[in-house]
Amino acid sequence: MTSLIPLNLVVEDDLSEAVLRVILHQSRRPYVVGECYSRGGYTYIQNTIRGFNNAAKGVPFLVLTDLDRRECAPTLIREWLPVPKHPNLLFRVAVTEVEAWVLAHREAFAKFIGVEEHLIPGNVDSIADAKQFLVNLARKSPRREIVRDIVPPPGSTKQQGSDYNPRLISFVEKSWKMKIAKGASPSLNRTVELVKKFAPTWAAP
Repeated sequence: MTSLIPLNLVVEDDLSEAVLRVILHQSRRPYVVGECYSRGGYTYIQNTIRGFNNAAKGVPFLVLTDLDRRECAPTLIREWLPVPKHPNLLFRVAVTEVEAWVLAHREAFAKFIGVEEHLIPGNVDSIADAKQFLVNLARKSPRREIVRDIVPPPGSTKQQGSDYNPRLISFVEKSWKMKIAKGASPSLNRTVELVKKFAPTWAAP
């Protein structure tokens, strides 16, 4: 009988949670997600990561944050967690943002918004601002509902449309395939490989 793998999630937003849940499901491993901790943005994760690292002694945690404009993922991890990382803490960094991972299934995303696939780079981790890139790509869409939901209205100071997350989450849950997407994103590929191989470490009774 296959042993279930309990796992709590720590994310910046709803889109990151959806991507992680799909990765876990498509890994075909017996993960059982318990709690998902999300208070909006990276500051919450930065301020609480030591607590999650300590809590990982009892139950594994999968933490995902965006690199954004920081130097590199290893540096971010060392700065946020300057103590030994528990083996049950899976601390992953999306380069540069989780939107890059969404874009990484290039064929499916291009079809989703109705643009040519070649408009999405072969290595999406090279995109300096993945969220802005995605919004600008959606501006080219011939589909009014895509533009309405993802792109902020003219004159707005917002960075995204009012249904940005729901529209992208729907795409991730219905069309996104991690096996294909990981080929266009080294940071996603590292996360996928970790999820496929992870085995919890339990303290002796």
